[in-house]
Amino acid sequence: MTGLVVFTVIDVLLLIAGLAFYLFWVGSLLTRIAGNLEECAGTVRTIVGHAKLIGPAVGHINETGGVLAGPLPLLYGMAEEIVTDVTPAAESPGAPAPARPASGRRRSRLLDSVGFGSEH
Repeated sequence: MTGLVVFTVIDVLLLIAGLAFYLFWVGSLLTRIAGNLEECAGTVRTIVGHAKLIGPAVGHINETGGVLAGPLPLLYGMAEEIVTDVTPAAESPGAPAPARPASGRRRSRLLDSVGFGSEH
């Protein structure tokens, strides 16, 4: 009976040690996560501060962008005309030569199979 009690006590002590190690490990992970979240919160506060400064001027920025974007299609058209006028046109090669097969005149065997002879 004494051996069984000793093994039970050792088993309980190992279980408690394992749980203590697990809790220590989880605590260290949570501490690291808390530090990262605190740093992210500081970054978000900085972004919110910048947005508060820019916020009132967004309407003016959008209005100016609209004024600038209005004549862009006209400028694109003018630029294309300039490029077309300046670019020299390639000379057309005249009448193209007729397409000829690389192996010379081809002879169809279809006519030979139906009884017609091919004429050369």
